[in-house]
Amino acid sequence: MESASQDINLNSPNKGLLSDAMTDVPVDSAASARTSAPEGLTVAEEEELRAELAKVEEEIGTLRQVLAAKERHCGELKRKLGLTPLDGLKQNLSKSWHDVQVSNAYLSASSTLEDWNEKLTQSEAYKKTQETLSQAGQKTSAALSNVGSVISRKLGDMRNSATFKSFEDRVGTIKSRVVGSRENSTDGLHSPSGTGDKPPQDNAPF
Repeated sequence: MESASQDINLNSPNKGLLSDAMTDVPVDSAASARTSAPEGLTVAEEEELRAELAKVEEEIGTLRQVLAAKERHCGELKRKLGLTPLDGLKQNLSKSWHDVQVSNAYLSASSTLEDWNEKLTQSEAYKKTQETLSQAGQKTSAALSNVGSVISRKLGDMRNSATFKSFEDRVGTIKSRVVGSRENSTDGLHSPSGTGDKPPQDNAPF
């Protein structure tokens, strides 16, 4: 503990008062400050690379500060223009989609799909399938038309049959009877009935 409390400053006038244990240890400040150089690099090359690394890191820090200032300025401009984050998102999506459309991969894929579509539509199998579907549609339309004609003809035959006419006559007779009975009852309610409609007057003297 006593040796640890000694003044180890090399420029101190008390530097000669270090303990024997401390003075016995060789001190190499250059070796302690420098790590071992990687294989294949000289000390000069290492120092040059370290200086360049420090310079690049300093430039990165400066660029980050400039970018942060630009982002703040951009946010202020958007706020003054009334632009919301949603507008920015829409703009970014639109730009991204435009970039995708003009990209080589998208153009190549579109061209490939067009070639496949052209080959498919020009193939014999596609033409036969299309022709078969067209014929099936025409046959279905013709069948439905025939069914409608048959139903119309059957209804006409049924209306002309004796059974239907007899039924129609019966319905007409019932209807005429009902209408006649209603008219007779209405006439009976409104016809005059002489003095019977008026109450007898009492002409007796008081």
